[in-house]
Amino acid sequence: MDFPQELRISLQDLSEQDLLYQPTTFWARASAEIAASLFAEGVDGFRANPHCLGFFVPNYGAPTSGITREEQEKLVEGFRCRNPGAAKSTLALHQMLSGQSAALADLRVLQAADDPGRLPFLHNFTESKWGEPVEHHSIDGKRYSRSSLNYLLGLVMLKKYMSQEVPSEPVPRTILEIGGGFGTLGEVLSQSGLADWRYIDIDIPPTATVAEWYLRQAVGDNKVLGYSQTRNIDLLQISNLPPISVLMPWQLQRLQGTIDLFVNFISFQEMEPPVVSNYLRLVSNLAPRWILLRNLKEGKQRRKDLDSVGVDEPILGDDYPAMLPTYALVERSAMPFGYVTVDGFHSELLLFRRA
Repeated sequence: MDFPQELRISLQDLSEQDLLYQPTTFWARASAEIAASLFAEGVDGFRANPHCLGFFVPNYGAPTSGITREEQEKLVEGFRCRNPGAAKSTLALHQMLSGQSAALADLRVLQAADDPGRLPFLHNFTESKWGEPVEHHSIDGKRYSRSSLNYLLGLVMLKKYMSQEVPSEPVPRTILEIGGGFGTLGEVLSQSGLADWRYIDIDIPPTATVAEWYLRQAVGDNKVLGYSQTRNIDLLQISNLPPISVLMPWQLQRLQGTIDLFVNFISFQEMEPPVVSNYLRLVSNLAPRWILLRNLKEGKQRRKDLDSVGVDEPILGDDYPAMLPTYALVERSAMPFGYVTVDGFHSELLLFRRA
């Protein structure tokens, strides 16, 4: 994959699309800055790239925590110097600041909620090192990031409700995601034990181009269909797609067929209501049995001026049921499967089932 060339093509095509498929207020400047940094520095180390870390490569520790790595080191070293005999307490402080404690907490929830004897298998997952991540938590011989544990917790919540279905209803195997970050869900599905699975990731460039690169490395080049291979195809039959397809937002209308599960994690909250409503309308046309969302209950912050980061009109958690009139809300969870911030905001999971 010629990453710079693929990125140039997708960005040029993006500029010619309807505003509904272009970056909204929150992402407009970020997308340009991320693209510029990827052109300058390359994609190989994107998981250590400060521009990527600030937007679509989440971590438990720095920079997401707001405490830099330099500050972490000073805090731990200062504590060690003042308490030279407190080795256990020093280790606990390091684990808290690095995000290891939070990762362990999420993994405990996953293991407690999961049934390892039922598909999809989530207990075998271990994340690749492609992209040179600055934060990887190695636990019991497996690697996890905040991105992978976010998805694993969402899938285990869905799995809980799938166990209540009639045995003849199949496990979701065709999964569509809008805003897939760097492709983590595709990597999870590739290790889930599902047969005849398909993952379709729809996102704006440069994020989509990064996801295509990552999935080609982590899952296998021969299993991934990229944008340059589909950009001139008018109709995309879902049943004919390979295990992984990375498409652009304006291609969503070209998909023909049905899906089993639609996913959006932590990106609808960064869009404007008309954009989200349009996406959910097009997704509903593909008749997924399940819709799994994770976004802020209170909505993203409003931008204060043209130079600030934020949205013009926040999407609230209560807005989604009205946008999905043919779906019933099955569960709403900030705890234990989502996250409550230290200042009281709720990153909640919403699970809908087709009525």
